[in-house]
Amino acid sequence: MNGNLEQRACDLALYIVENRATVRQAAKQFGVSKSTVHKDIAERLPFINRQLYLQAKEILEENKAQRHIRGGLATRKKYKGV
Repeated sequence: MNGNLEQRACDLALYIVENRATVRQAAKQFGVSKSTVHKDIAERLPFINRQLYLQAKEILEENKAQRHIRGGLATRKKYKGV
């Protein structure tokens, strides 16, 4: 089972890096929860592949910084139909 967890953590990180995906997009793609994505990236991956962890972390931090903008655009689209 540990091999599966380690492989999933690497696969999630690769998906995030290659697609510049959000946690929500990665969770949907792999059929896991957002909490699982966070746990795999933040807690498991640093011990498995440090370089991949740093790349994925950079993208996730960028997404976190932009989330208020995305939320505002989604609200605008919802109410204005734009």
